[in-house]
Amino acid sequence: MNTQNITITLSETKKEKPQSDQLEFGQVFTDHMFMMDYTEELGWHDPRIVPYQPITLDPASMIFHYGQSVFEGLKAYLTEDERILLFRPEKNFQRLNKSNDRLCIPEIDEELALTALKQLIETDREWIPTAEGTSLYIRPFVISTEPYLGVAPSGSYKFIMILSPVGSYYKEGIHPVKIAVETQFVRAVNGGTGTAKTGGNYASSLKAQEVSGKMGYSQVLWLDGVEKKYIEEVGSMNVFFKINGEIITPALNGSILQGVTRTSIIELLKYWNIPVTERRISMEEVRQAHKNGTLEEAFGTGTAAVISPIGEFFWQDEKLLINEGKTGELSKKLYDTLTGIQRGKLEDPLDWVVEVTKASSLSTVR
Repeated sequence: MNTQNITITLSETKKEKPQSDQLEFGQVFTDHMFMMDYTEELGWHDPRIVPYQPITLDPASMIFHYGQSVFEGLKAYLTEDERILLFRPEKNFQRLNKSNDRLCIPEIDEELALTALKQLIETDREWIPTAEGTSLYIRPFVISTEPYLGVAPSGSYKFIMILSPVGSYYKEGIHPVKIAVETQFVRAVNGGTGTAKTGGNYASSLKAQEVSGKMGYSQVLWLDGVEKKYIEEVGSMNVFFKINGEIITPALNGSILQGVTRTSIIELLKYWNIPVTERRISMEEVRQAHKNGTLEEAFGTGTAAVISPIGEFFWQDEKLLINEGKTGELSKKLYDTLTGIQRGKLEDPLDWVVEVTKASSLSTVR
């Protein structure tokens, strides 16, 4: 493990904290942040927790011009007995390094990153909201900072983690959403950056989202970028279908992001001995299953929502209503189980939860 000392500089002024029942997503940020720098001479160095603040970059910094950046998203939860729990954080830092590799960004030390995250959360512990369904959202990200207008990997970077108290994704309970199947734009193709969590993937998705939103749909269902036939993701989430008792999710094919929630759903279904298959699935197969009455449920999976039931697809001028537009029994069970484990209310049979303990000795407060 990297044993670099993490310095902690505490903020001299504290922000006003919002009411837990008035939280939106990603609009309020805590008093502190984590930062670490990379140069070719020193590698990753100077890990530190500092007061939350703007960062100053040269206008020629490569992030502004070539988009060399990656990010992650996970949450911390406060249990009824005031323990702080993280859900599989090691998976997020493993995926961050996979994204780093695809974007030619130097690998970070995953153990050091997790240690730093625990210390940052402990430093801002009082920011973790306590209302039902709330949590502390965590955004680690890496940006390229070298001032250079040549197209090449940057020689310097910043690794930053910020925290944001967020409200429940479902303010009035878990409800199915309506999804438009996207046939014009594509999210990614095999060989591109679809398997990396990088900002460009999300920027390129905005146009399709804007168009579907004007039609009254919450998200788009992405099809493959070659034949526009096979299902890949829904919005910024992975997607699952329950067809005739079997759970099917698109196989990782080089353009689909491997979600931590996706992996957990598959492992949980196998633990329950419910048949689950990762394979290629076409929109036509889904339509035929709807036509013959075997399409029982569909849902998206991701950090923010955990489970997002799908009540309707719109494809080729046809509306496919699923389970009468109601939340399916399996969707609800998966949601209740995962959130129960995340919040320490249910048994953790697969050993997913990591508890944040008091700051370790690898820190210096100044």
